[in-house]
Amino acid sequence: MTYLIFILAITLNAVANILLKVGAEKTKESNNIFELLLGMATNPVTILAVFCFAAGMAAYNYVLMKTDLSVAYPIMTSVGYIIVLLASWLFLKETLTILQMSGIILIVAGVWMVAVN
Repeated sequence: MTYLIFILAITLNAVANILLKVGAEKTKESNNIFELLLGMATNPVTILAVFCFAAGMAAYNYVLMKTDLSVAYPIMTSVGYIIVLLASWLFLKETLTILQMSGIILIVAGVWMVAVN
């Protein structure tokens, strides 16, 4: 069960980051900081991103109750990075370079070494 909740936590965090980017692109730019903050706070996509962050944090907190931080944190951040990188490439049409793809391979190797512990 902990593994499934861990996958949920990682996924929610990655989705939240993607939604935050989409929300930022939909927020009207302004030189007035209060207008900008109001635009962010009332943007439905940004609100959904905040909800995903909160739900992901709750799931991650459960995982930390069952798993060492020294194992959970590297997996959470690195796998989340891979998901965000690939989703940004697929859905936001961001560039994915050979160097980034090589980095993904190194990250996967590192996650495997940490998780095997």
